[in-house]
Amino acid sequence: MAYKDLREFLSLLESENQLIRIKEPVMPEPDLSAIGRSATSLESAPAVIVENVKGYKTPVVLNVHGSWQNHALMLNLPKDTPVKEQFFELEKTWDRYPIKPVWVDRKDAPVKEVIIEDDIDLFEVLPLYRINEFDAGFYLSKALIVSKDPNKPDSYEEQNAGTYRVQVKGKDKLGIQPLPFHDMAVHLRHAEENNEPLPIAICLGNDPVLNLMASTPIEYAQSEYDFAGALKGEPIELTKSELGGLDIPARSEIVLEGYVLPREREIEGPFGEFPGSYSGSRQQPVVKITKITHRQNPIFENLYLGMPWTEVDYLVALNTSLPIYKQLKRDFPEVQAVNAMYTHGIGVIVSTKSRFGGYGKAVAMRLLSTPHGMPYSKIVIVVDEFVDPFNLEQVMWALTTRVRPDKDVFKIPFAPGMPLDPSSEPAGMHTKLVIDATTPVAPDFARDTELLATPVKTDEWTELLREIAKQQRS
Repeated sequence: MAYKDLREFLSLLESENQLIRIKEPVMPEPDLSAIGRSATSLESAPAVIVENVKGYKTPVVLNVHGSWQNHALMLNLPKDTPVKEQFFELEKTWDRYPIKPVWVDRKDAPVKEVIIEDDIDLFEVLPLYRINEFDAGFYLSKALIVSKDPNKPDSYEEQNAGTYRVQVKGKDKLGIQPLPFHDMAVHLRHAEENNEPLPIAICLGNDPVLNLMASTPIEYAQSEYDFAGALKGEPIELTKSELGGLDIPARSEIVLEGYVLPREREIEGPFGEFPGSYSGSRQQPVVKITKITHRQNPIFENLYLGMPWTEVDYLVALNTSLPIYKQLKRDFPEVQAVNAMYTHGIGVIVSTKSRFGGYGKAVAMRLLSTPHGMPYSKIVIVVDEFVDPFNLEQVMWALTTRVRPDKDVFKIPFAPGMPLDPSSEPAGMHTKLVIDATTPVAPDFARDTELLATPVKTDEWTELLREIAKQQRS
């Protein structure tokens, strides 16, 4: 790969004219959010680094993943690579899993250049701001958060490096949202069963492949680090956290270390979420920060979320599509491609060959039982193998020429749903909608409805067997 960390990737973006530098002083609010929103509207949607944020000493970088050009460069592809080609290139590198990381001694890890142990003050280190106007507070929206199952502290594979929204509540206090179907929620539940704090590390400013994997719905016992190594074709450099023995990226810009306090909850939210609307406020876990490590002259990376498309939509587009594709392909080899780019897979389009009549419906039902499809996916469209699911004009052609609403559209009521989807009612429950837009395939055989006759001599043998049984009992 042409880069090893965020800094080197920014240099790559700049060499490809995919980075804008703002040197003039900028107000944290509303300017940083406006910049994040505006960047995706520009041609080629470059990343933006704000070097001088008023009131703070740390620069901010936005929109690192916020275009298909940046996404292609992250995958070491030419920046004009089409989306469908990026999907299949991602699949190719995905299959190199696992490429194990290498561990760097603490003294050699760039993220350990500065260690803060006393008088923790997040406002001294991070240029904090509200991402959207009515957020409940300042949010860290692009953190890679590491936790371990306290019941299996030596299990590297069951360690989680995930993305969760984090609200700043004080100089050393945060709120965090691990939803029940997230891996970190499993770790927290096990810690709270023993009334123990859960060590976590909140890693900011990472190799973009690490942020991609932290937001990817992989299996519980798969390692985000091993997948990141596969995508890069080389091991990720890790080091140990100062607390809790967690494996953290050695080249992150900033790491906040601390604990989720057991059995403590406080109101968190509202927050402007990926569906383009504010979430509600809920009782969520509380985090106490006890240590900060960072590089010299660190860079703070954050992510703007708003009405699609913004950076979050690019970040979770193909990395949501590919795991669903791999899971479907394993059971239904006729599946050709999956487009789950819309609102983190709430809407999904699948292209498949049809092996027999009703095959498209079977594919859709399997999708709705995958780990991501079950809670997230609400609308599933299945099209023929010759329809490109990434080409909405072709998909609309299939919908308008292949669908009979009386037989090709059906609903599944009272199913699991994504609580952040404002249309779920109650929150976390949905009616799923399946549209089978494949060309009808005839059944493999014609059905013969002629009834079977009773075999000749059945009555005779019934009486004979009855007599034999009577003799054996006497």
